[in-house]
Amino acid sequence: MTSMRIKRTFRAGIILPLAGVAALACAGSSGAGEADIVEARATRTGEGVWRFDVTVSHADEGWGHYADRFDIVAPDGTVLGERILLHPHVNEQPFTRSLTGVKVPDGATFVEVRANDKVHGLGGTSLKIDLPRD
Repeated sequence: MTSMRIKRTFRAGIILPLAGVAALACAGSSGAGEADIVEARATRTGEGVWRFDVTVSHADEGWGHYADRFDIVAPDGTVLGERILLHPHVNEQPFTRSLTGVKVPDGATFVEVRANDKVHGLGGTSLKIDLPRD
């Protein structure tokens, strides 16, 4: 496994190096009701294939307003993978879910992780994850 570094795209955070993975713990939220990515880990599981463990924070209110997806996005804006969240997490905040088998193109040195909610769509805090290639 390879160590990676995560950079926050909107707010300052604390970089926490872990063996073989990268993580970011962040304080605060967007305050506007959007879904925020507050932590993410990326682990290489094969040649060009990655697993992402993503922590989302959102003030889920029930079936009409909840964080319903997170995306892994390439530097060119291509969505490489998405995890559909099938139900609200009203009493589980923040919550972490995984997405495996994400193929990242050769030459990509980072991905962005972003979240979506049913009312606001995309727009909360996202994270940029550096993916070193050995």
